[in-house]
Amino acid sequence: MSKYNRVVLKLSGEALAGDQGYGIDPAVIQSIAGQIKEIIELEVEVAVVVGAGNIWRGMAGSAQGMDRATADYMACLLQL
Repeated sequence: MSKYNRVVLKLSGEALAGDQGYGIDPAVIQSIAGQIKEIIELEVEVAVVVGAGNIWRGMAGSAQGMDRATADYMACLLQL
């Protein structure tokens, strides 16, 4: 039996990139998925929130002419 019934796991978008520094590294995803599976096997409910900083940054959208606040909102939506 685990000490916790539910946990929220916040993963940085940059962490998903691994050594590449951008995008998503399949080996990293495989490793994280295995670790989450181990937690679930302990009968712990897991919610996962994934950052998207390696995919979209508000500053990048702003540099392309998008309103900065709108660009930041887009980055936040990718994390849902």
